[in-house]
Amino acid sequence: MPNSSVSNNSNAVVSLAGVSKGYGSGENRVIALDGVSIDFSAGTFTAVMGPSGSGKSTLLQCAAGLDRVDDGEVRLAGANPARMSENNLTKLRRDRVGFIFQAFNLMPSLTARQNVELPLRLAGRTPGREAVDQALDSVDMLARAKHLPSQLSGGQQQRIAIARALVTQPQVVFADEPTGALDTKTSRTVLTLLRRITDEKNQTIIMVTHDPVAASYADRVVFLADGRPVDELASPTVDLVAARMAHLEPAC
Repeated sequence: MPNSSVSNNSNAVVSLAGVSKGYGSGENRVIALDGVSIDFSAGTFTAVMGPSGSGKSTLLQCAAGLDRVDDGEVRLAGANPARMSENNLTKLRRDRVGFIFQAFNLMPSLTARQNVELPLRLAGRTPGREAVDQALDSVDMLARAKHLPSQLSGGQQQRIAIARALVTQPQVVFADEPTGALDTKTSRTVLTLLRRITDEKNQTIIMVTHDPVAASYADRVVFLADGRPVDELASPTVDLVAARMAHLEPAC
């Protein structure tokens, strides 16, 4: 059985120890995570992959404190979400965690700058112009700060979403299929940006993806199957990732 004790990896920003999560009850109960123990170290870019139903989205949701676990323990930015009130958990996610989604989730009536400012305003903080400028500049979008989302391409909107995730200087950024709605060329631009943010800002990024090309930008790929990590790959290439995934996909 997996060890459910807290990880002793002092460099881990996110740790799961013996984490299990299921949905439904009785004969209809589905086990999404089955005793998962895994660490995500500071300043690393990790891709999480697996077949449909392998538990990768549930892993992200539990690791990010968006969903409560049934068993085991999650440590997120030094805190245990299970021991926090909903109010304190909301503050933890708001202040120490960034999120990037496949759907850009920008407010259509707000400019790019105002969208980036939003997390700070929701936290009751007055957005400093320098901090917002730095976030926009880090994604090469400072010149488009006054544009509405409708005036931006999909790739530009995703870059604004990344700036919004970075403006609070989070300890970890969770990215759920961040290039899923983008074409190949734009996807590579966004992935290069995520890679650069990891390298230059020592940002921790955990990305769920189904795309071997996207995974090849990460430092490490974790493969899930049936709710458990079954393989890892360091310094991944597209061909190596695709080959590992081919072994995990169920036969037709």
